[in-house]
Amino acid sequence: MDTSALHNVPRNTGWIEVVCGCMFSGKTEELIRRLRRAQIAQQKVVVFKPKIDTRYSPEHIVSHSEQFLNAKVIEDASEILKLTGDAQVVGIDEGQFFKSNIVGVCNQLADQGKRVIVAGLDQDYKGNPFEPMPQLLAIAEYITKTLAICVVCGNPADRTQRKSDQHERVVVGAKDLYEARCRYCHKPPKE
Repeated sequence: MDTSALHNVPRNTGWIEVVCGCMFSGKTEELIRRLRRAQIAQQKVVVFKPKIDTRYSPEHIVSHSEQFLNAKVIEDASEILKLTGDAQVVGIDEGQFFKSNIVGVCNQLADQGKRVIVAGLDQDYKGNPFEPMPQLLAIAEYITKTLAICVVCGNPADRTQRKSDQHERVVVGAKDLYEARCRYCHKPPKE
């Protein structure tokens, strides 16, 4: 749930928000929107992205609609604890690209009184839960699931269809390799 819609937003405590969904559903756009609102409110914000994500910019988080924010590029979630400083709000994009230690890192930050916002894919290209996102969903106080539009039939889409024959779980790409599909139109690869 988007905390801006709540009348009873937590005070004097930290919390975790997760924005999840398939590709092209607006996850990064929503992350940027929340972080910009925090900046407008004069809160100290720091943003992180995984080194593996070089699709649009090496030093920004960038939405498919070309919105962007400066970001610190990291290889491992443990670096976030060292680089957060006195930030009140911590944004993390592409959460699915981090190891499972991101869960503990987010908990530590929230325990320190910080607002932590993580965006990422909740399912891989096969339609399976994409770790560590399920673990983050379990500990988050607020969850937003974004939907795209199925490119085949126009229904709400919550799956990511890979258009190549690559079988690695992580293959970084955008419209060249992926499209949004609904449950009915998603065709996972045959093993």
